[in-house]
Amino acid sequence: MDREIQFAKALEKVKKLGRLQGNSIRKEQVREAFAELSLDEAQLALVYDYLEKHQIGVDKKAEAQTMLSEEETDYLQEYLETLKELSDIPDGEREAVVLSSMAGDLSAQRRLVEIFLPKVPEMARIYVGQGVYLEDLIGQGNVALSAGVSMLGASENAEDAEGMLAWLIMDAMEKLIEESAESRSADRKLEDRVNHIAEKARELAEDMRRKVTIKELAEETGIPEEEIRDVYRVSGYVIEELEDK
Repeated sequence: MDREIQFAKALEKVKKLGRLQGNSIRKEQVREAFAELSLDEAQLALVYDYLEKHQIGVDKKAEAQTMLSEEETDYLQEYLETLKELSDIPDGEREAVVLSSMAGDLSAQRRLVEIFLPKVPEMARIYVGQGVYLEDLIGQGNVALSAGVSMLGASENAEDAEGMLAWLIMDAMEKLIEESAESRSADRKLEDRVNHIAEKARELAEDMRRKVTIKELAEETGIPEEEIRDVYRVSGYVIEELEDK
């Protein structure tokens, strides 16, 4: 396996493990995950720094979780109330349900979803404060859980199967956070483009003492007409000094 790919997989592994352990991990666990890569102390220090920047404490107590907003707290309380009937089951029965789910038993898979549902909010709280509402994190986790119970056949034992489910749930939440961040970045870029073109239109309009056309603005600034037209349209035609002619 390519060393870079192996490193990326090991890094993802320790990050997930840290999340599962309440945003905390031991250096020993990190070294074990990267053992095949034979990292020196300086390289391991970079991994520790990466984890710290992602709010995962290394050989220390994790930073306090971001406080929930009042709205999120109310939602969480109401949601947990709906799950009260899903009581815990003995470990032996739980393992039997997992093993039956691994074998493709649909009723067992439905029961496994019920068993894991109360765990999803616990995992979602790990990701609070990263730009996504708690409700959305839980919803995404529940979708991953429902799909994941039918994907356990390759697991070696019940423990591995439960670990895989947790992994799938966390992957789904992290993907949602990533997509949300990308969307916010795109929104900021669009806002910057609108502000830039609005400012240029305002400057030219002041010089000409009238509204300016898209063609005039393009000729003055060198910005393609089509780009100006697109930005003008997505802004809702609110650039006052500009007219579409």
